[in-house]
Amino acid sequence: MRIERHADAYTDSVTEFLEQEHGLRRRATEQPLLDLFTRHTEAVVATYDPPGIRRAGDSLVFGHLYAPVLEHTATVTPQAITVNKLLAALIAAEVEFRGPLRLSRTQNRLLAEAYERLGPPLVQAGLPAHAALAYRRAASLYRLDEDTDAEDRCGLALAQAKRRAQPARWKRVGGLVPDLVCGYGYRPFRMLWFVALQLVVFLGAVLLRADQPIAVTVFQVLMNYLNPLGVGDTLNLRVGGRAIFVVESYLGAVTMSVFFALLVRRWFRL
Repeated sequence: MRIERHADAYTDSVTEFLEQEHGLRRRATEQPLLDLFTRHTEAVVATYDPPGIRRAGDSLVFGHLYAPVLEHTATVTPQAITVNKLLAALIAAEVEFRGPLRLSRTQNRLLAEAYERLGPPLVQAGLPAHAALAYRRAASLYRLDEDTDAEDRCGLALAQAKRRAQPARWKRVGGLVPDLVCGYGYRPFRMLWFVALQLVVFLGAVLLRADQPIAVTVFQVLMNYLNPLGVGDTLNLRVGGRAIFVVESYLGAVTMSVFFALLVRRWFRL
């Protein structure tokens, strides 16, 4: 079959890429591989002879290529799937996605699920950029199906895969911050833990500079985070105490603005 032959040829390039990457101190970019992947896919699409219109409306043309991979992801660890089968399934999904046949809503849903389940084993195989492609396709298909929860789930997985695919280590490490704080915007309620952490840090800092009851200091820290205190409210602080409140008020304004912006986006899908 053409897809399997192209998958075999492409697997050789991927294997060579992974072997070379192990000897590098800096992660290599997958973009040349993705360009080659596109050429292999286009070669299949150009000669693709789709089945007639009598095929079952709720089935996928290349279901026999997805089935082994999807069954493995449901029963065993992703590492147990060979790279060859993964790439064959990914090429098949691309051909089905980009082919001349118009997919029904059921077929779009099945293809979206296939793309999404291809993501984790691709990441485990050391191909996060390929996983990002799969998650991007899945998110677009879930959008057509009007499944916003699944679209957000794939959007978060896409952002995480793109972070792992970054060649520079500092970008991969730096990308962890928005993931942990708010799930790249897809998990806004995570920011409440970040807010609580900020309040604890500022409370400890102000207690070191305050000459007043602890209850008063706690009240000031909680209020200043949302509504900056005036000069008269900070008379019982030693040197540096007011600076801490200033930093807290600015950080609180930025954090809460981002939180409510993400919350509005999630609730109203702007």
